[in-house]
Amino acid sequence: MARKGAKRHLKRLAAPNQWYISRKIYKWAVRPRPGPHSMKTSIPLLYIVRDYLGYAKTAREARKILNEGKILVDGRVRKDYKFPVGIMDVVSIPETGEHYRVLPNRIGKLILHPISEKEANIKPFRISNKRMVKGAKVQLNLHDGSNHLVTMDEKDRYMTASTVLMKVPEMEVVEVLPFEVGAYVFVTQGKNVARKGKVVEIRQFPMGWPDVVTIEDENGELFDTLKEYAFVVGKDKPEISLP
Repeated sequence: MARKGAKRHLKRLAAPNQWYISRKIYKWAVRPRPGPHSMKTSIPLLYIVRDYLGYAKTAREARKILNEGKILVDGRVRKDYKFPVGIMDVVSIPETGEHYRVLPNRIGKLILHPISEKEANIKPFRISNKRMVKGAKVQLNLHDGSNHLVTMDEKDRYMTASTVLMKVPEMEVVEVLPFEVGAYVFVTQGKNVARKGKVVEIRQFPMGWPDVVTIEDENGELFDTLKEYAFVVGKDKPEISLP
């Protein structure tokens, strides 16, 4: 039985440090289902309901709430307690009028950042890469595992590492935020996680070394981070609220 349980769960002490969960009460933790986000950049929906929001005392109670369709992620009802809720995802509870965006804090923990109902309809998607598909279309592969099709005429508008602001759940494009000098970014990983500011320089290196960006924060202080850690959230100012 222990071996069977290990396939479905993971030991709590081995759970990602990004999760705000108690690690000494129980032996096992819920393993998020493979999908939109990696395990280190997401939280199983059960923990959102029970440990983060406090709407349940037990896993059974949390699953009951989910099965009743009371929790929305990006505007869609999610009932799978293992569903991975990750960075930039929007969690909504229609009955209470609460809306949250999942973001990291300065110590790298994933938190629920309260947002307005109006903002809950907008989600930033970072373009991880893009490729051509049948029908003279270009498929944008986005940071949360989803994708979006655009025409060949539009492909140059959507560059890798840029951000696409979309209405959710409709997935309608509102605006494209290019990754360029002057762009406003939020750092999602690394030692400068959760810092934010404007890009002042983008440095490219040969031999496959990752690109590095220099950012000026709101206090005028400069710091560096990897380009892949910098998430564009606005042009001159952020288009979403941040911690």
